[in-house]
Amino acid sequence: MIKISNIAMGLSLTALTLGGCTENFEELNTQPNAIVASNLDIGLLGQAFANAQGRAMYLAPGGSTAGFQTAQSLFADLYAQYFATTQVNFDSDRHVQVGGWSNGAWNYFYGQAAPVIQFVEEFTQENELPLENAFIKVWKVNAYHRISDYWGPIIYSSFGNGETSVPYDSQEEVYRDLFTVLDEAVAVLKQNTGGSAFVGHDQMFGGSADKWLTYANSLRLRLAMRVKYVDPVLSKAEAEKAVADGVMDSNDDSAFINTTVQSRNPYWIITNWGEFRMSALMESVMVGYDDPRTGVYFSETVDYQEDGEGPPYKGLRNGLSREDLGETGWNDAHSDMGVIFLNEGRGGSAAGEPWRVLSAAEVQFLLAEGALEGWAMGGSAQEFYEKGIELSMSEPRIGADPAAIQAYINSDNTPKPVTFPGRPEWNLAPNSNVPVAFLTGGTKEQQLEQICTQKWVAIYPDGWEAWAELRRTNYPTPYPRLNSDNEDVPADEVMPRLIFVQGEYDNNNAAVTAAEELPELTSRGGNSNGTKLWWDAKPE
Repeated sequence: MIKISNIAMGLSLTALTLGGCTENFEELNTQPNAIVASNLDIGLLGQAFANAQGRAMYLAPGGSTAGFQTAQSLFADLYAQYFATTQVNFDSDRHVQVGGWSNGAWNYFYGQAAPVIQFVEEFTQENELPLENAFIKVWKVNAYHRISDYWGPIIYSSFGNGETSVPYDSQEEVYRDLFTVLDEAVAVLKQNTGGSAFVGHDQMFGGSADKWLTYANSLRLRLAMRVKYVDPVLSKAEAEKAVADGVMDSNDDSAFINTTVQSRNPYWIITNWGEFRMSALMESVMVGYDDPRTGVYFSETVDYQEDGEGPPYKGLRNGLSREDLGETGWNDAHSDMGVIFLNEGRGGSAAGEPWRVLSAAEVQFLLAEGALEGWAMGGSAQEFYEKGIELSMSEPRIGADPAAIQAYINSDNTPKPVTFPGRPEWNLAPNSNVPVAFLTGGTKEQQLEQICTQKWVAIYPDGWEAWAELRRTNYPTPYPRLNSDNEDVPADEVMPRLIFVQGEYDNNNAAVTAAEELPELTSRGGNSNGTKLWWDAKPE
């Protein structure tokens, strides 16, 4: 008999009706009081699972971008230095945590994604659906590590406790438990090779247990590298465990959420608003390397298209003042995202690119970093580095031919200086002098810089992950912002974290106040934007 917990009924099913979805993210019409144990079938459960996938990545049914814009576009994308803002009213590019935006990001996750994840996990556990339970556990790991990578301590183990106060877990506690959750899920996935679940609803792998196993191991590798500087013993053990169980090795393994006209890529919508452009760091790296991906990632500037003068791909400094942003012409003089991210009216597709979750290229660069440490990764750092480039450039969105890929891998090109003829005081030297070609005789740190720089390029436009890795490794070497309006984060530093949101002080005050006193915060500066996260521990 199908069972359903009181907690799940009370907390999660309302969330399903707010935005439950099929593989096309169509709304459910079922009302909360109509979902009972006798009529909740595997199809409806599958819709809940699809809902959890989309909402955890801030993708919403019907094409709404409110969650995505306030969570990623206005924070991580800018802090990763993929883009610079051109909108006069957007202060986050000057290290300002705009409270309404971060409040919205927090509330979206805990009001939209977390309840559905909890419901599916509890329901599949209570009704003895082990494979479905393994899938949602892996997805839970993906969802919660991303939230913790923004704030550090978060609500995790006590979510949905039904109390008026919900305590926080430290980031260390969250990460250590995420590894345990992966252990549980992987054990089940190994026992069900060739099996399937949520067929017709799983947005990434069509329900393939084998694909989910490979993804789970690859996700473990990502998290293992995240903790390398704070707990190298744990990092090595988890990385080697991931590799032993099998990680992504080809582009067919990569994890993408499908996009449709009911659930478009958010950039499909927000690129039409003209609020950001290519960053100066992107110009230095990609144009300097003469990277074949440049014309896919970015569009030629309007100015270049109109008169053929100046560089075709141009990046803008991060951190322009409101006064400077009030000037006109920034959008025309700097590169927008590439056509594949634009809407149909601007040459793009009906739904936009599939949404990146974790790619095989990223995994190869993680393996390269592990090999650089001398860990049992199954190959050398150079082998994985070059394969990462190959996989990135052979993805469907790029489709570079083998000769072009090999020429790039062997290239001695280095990043270029960035100049602004009208504002020479903004000019920048190259961000680095490392070439594309692997420095076999280089230092370990130079090789790490190469690996991390190419990973940053390959995972574009996943600003969420890119910001985390920029904080962890400080590569690619970031440019200073022109201005910082945050006294806790100077213009020449990378934004370390978001502080706790005001809504928590209004509604969960005792818990968030206690979180402020967690040692991993108090030992590093307290609840400040300038306080580094637990895993952000690379020696100076």
